[in-house]
Amino acid sequence: MTDHARAVIIGGGVGGTSIAYHLTELGWTDIVLVDRAELTSGSTFHSAGLVGQLRSSVTLTKMMMYGVELYRRLAAETGTDPSWHEVGSLRLASTTERLEELRRQAGWAKTFGLPLELISAAEAQQRFPLMTTDGVLGAVYLPTDGWLDPSGLAQALAAGARGRGAKIQTHSRVVAITTSGGRVTGVEIERRGGERQSIAADVVVNAGGMFAPEIGRLAGVTVPIIPIAHEYLFTEAIPGAGPDLPTMRDPDNLCYFREEVGGLCMGGYERNPAPWSLDGVPADFNGKLLAPDWPRFEEIMAGAIRRVPTIADAGVSRMINGPEGFTPDNEFILGESEVRGFFVAAGFCAHGIAGAGGIGRQVASWIVEGEPELDLWKMDIRRFGAHYRSQAFTLARTTEVYQTYYDIHYPNEERQAGRPLRLSPTYETLAELGAAFGEKSGWERPNWFESNAADGDESLRPRGWAGMHWSPAIGAEALATRRAAGLFDETSFAKIEVVGPGAVAFLQRLCANDVDVPVGRIVYTQLLNRRGGIECDLTVTRVTGDRFLLITGTAVGQHDLGWLRRHLPGDGSVLVNDLTSGRVCFALWGPRAREILASVTRDDISDEGFPYLTAQAITVGSVPVYALRVTYVGELGWELYAHTEFGLALWQILWGAGRPHGLVAAGYRAIDALRLEKGYRVWSSDITPDETPFEAGLGFAVRLDKGDFIGRDALVSAKAAGPRKRLRCLVLDDPRSVCLGNEPIRIDGEVAGRVTSGGYGFAVEKSIAYAYLPPSVGVGSHGEVEVFGEWIGFEVAREPLWDPAGARIRS
Repeated sequence: MTDHARAVIIGGGVGGTSIAYHLTELGWTDIVLVDRAELTSGSTFHSAGLVGQLRSSVTLTKMMMYGVELYRRLAAETGTDPSWHEVGSLRLASTTERLEELRRQAGWAKTFGLPLELISAAEAQQRFPLMTTDGVLGAVYLPTDGWLDPSGLAQALAAGARGRGAKIQTHSRVVAITTSGGRVTGVEIERRGGERQSIAADVVVNAGGMFAPEIGRLAGVTVPIIPIAHEYLFTEAIPGAGPDLPTMRDPDNLCYFREEVGGLCMGGYERNPAPWSLDGVPADFNGKLLAPDWPRFEEIMAGAIRRVPTIADAGVSRMINGPEGFTPDNEFILGESEVRGFFVAAGFCAHGIAGAGGIGRQVASWIVEGEPELDLWKMDIRRFGAHYRSQAFTLARTTEVYQTYYDIHYPNEERQAGRPLRLSPTYETLAELGAAFGEKSGWERPNWFESNAADGDESLRPRGWAGMHWSPAIGAEALATRRAAGLFDETSFAKIEVVGPGAVAFLQRLCANDVDVPVGRIVYTQLLNRRGGIECDLTVTRVTGDRFLLITGTAVGQHDLGWLRRHLPGDGSVLVNDLTSGRVCFALWGPRAREILASVTRDDISDEGFPYLTAQAITVGSVPVYALRVTYVGELGWELYAHTEFGLALWQILWGAGRPHGLVAAGYRAIDALRLEKGYRVWSSDITPDETPFEAGLGFAVRLDKGDFIGRDALVSAKAAGPRKRLRCLVLDDPRSVCLGNEPIRIDGEVAGRVTSGGYGFAVEKSIAYAYLPPSVGVGSHGEVEVFGEWIGFEVAREPLWDPAGARIRS
């Protein structure tokens, strides 16, 4: 028996076998895949097998596209046929809102070169003759989508891995995962018959599907997955259901279809989901199904009959009711956990068959190279905070995801389940002021204050989707900040302390900018991967000689903490502490910010006494405050940090002092409008691990001459070679056409890029978008952006649009 492996993969479904396949492709042949029963005996064997490529993010779409490339060649390569049927796919729209969604998808597809067609109801019926066109307003058709046999896929991937040296052990249940010094060291297995086996390993991958939470607990790692019973059926033969029939999704009727042996496979996502086995999956639940739940399926059946009437008279040959692992945000859970060397690849949310190829490739790259090839933050296990240890919270969020699986999710839509949870000390006060709360990482945060709406301009509401989840208060708050001052509760911002005798060397190794600066100085910097891509985007303040305060976004706090901790030296000379919940942060920004703050402090906050990009301990009223003179809106002001117990008092002091000066309480949507005018970037949309600072227009924050740092070699090479692309500011010809992100950009009639972020700038009175374009496209160039099927002209503008000299922030 094997007693050592470079990697042990737990789980023999499509996820585990794909990781094994791709690890061996990268040259790791000393790997062992173990499964508690037989291959595919978890959720894989009862999956419906649909493969759709166009998804809600760039990364996921690229993963799905790679999957199709892989599935086309697996049979010839491995000798095992996954039964890939490239029959194309249809997606129908039965409401005007859904048709808008399809138009947006058609534009999105152009940026990938996917041959997605927007077609009529009649054209859809030509491709799927069994459907009725009643109520159908249009459809999209993608000829390169299809379906396959999930078990055949897993067996083909396993054959490929075996052919390159991987070992596969079935009937081998992992009963313990060993660790030492925060790193995984191996697994203990119970073989059939009770025999025990220990395998020492450098890497252990939890690809256990719905068993992943149980496996994770063996290593002390939370994997927030809820098994939910998913149902679909197979009909008897139906005339007209031939092998070339495309797959079809009708989200307005909650159902999907594909051909199966002359009949139809039909299922969907009901509004009353059935979470299953919350106390743990039974040990003997291998290769099993649940009893059919026909009452729960009635809603899906009714929708299916409305769309394909012949299904009402077709006999049902089989009903499949099988549990599948769903996550709280309907995204995969991938990546290295807080236990070094212990990776997770689970929570496939019923689209793991489509994603299996991409999952395997990215996780294998992550293991071998230390980084995935793509920006996987939305799938990264580190995105979940400690509150996901609560099964009640995880259940509430996951149930909501399933219930709304086929809903149209408009930009800026707010989830409702599990709220409120994390509250600033000002929560009740902000609610009394009319806060319209949103949620991020469990924090309740004001998007805007409806009490300010009367001072806004309803005529500025953007057309289409951008006008959903919008209020004239956003513009009122943005303009008040430009003209007087805004007070923003940013308590949810992640606050990270790096301290110790090795702190300077540690941060110099990670940061692209020079952070070895005098005490009290603030440095804006990026932390890069080996490719020179941007992993973190934050400010570093030197508090004392060996103590630094890092401030980063709410949504990426866990990510940035994980990146820092992953690179900690092993000698204990550096500690990384999460201070987020222990400190409030209120941002006071605007031309009158100094007048307001000066009225409640005796400290010198003049420009000479408190320059831009410096930090000081001051007293505001009776509250001790650590003040940072920084801005994310392009105005004079400070971020004011205090211990949480002082939070409410600090807000009240500032609020009382500011009202005579025109101070308004303002929310995060105003911040977004203001930062667009100033050209400030957002990590995960404008800047990602795929772009370098030079491409993103952030070269000013790079110091190549300071010494070595992670990503420096790649930046030197990139600078010599010249940029592959440049982030550009676009001003649209139509101010009410507002981009949301991912819209295609056309230059001289050719698709040249996609929008990263967009919005309306209330002070400059322009619709603004950012996009990566070829280096040859310079300031003054013209092009078009497709906004819901309409091509809108734009000009590439010199940035920033607001206060280009930066005089206001330094006043």
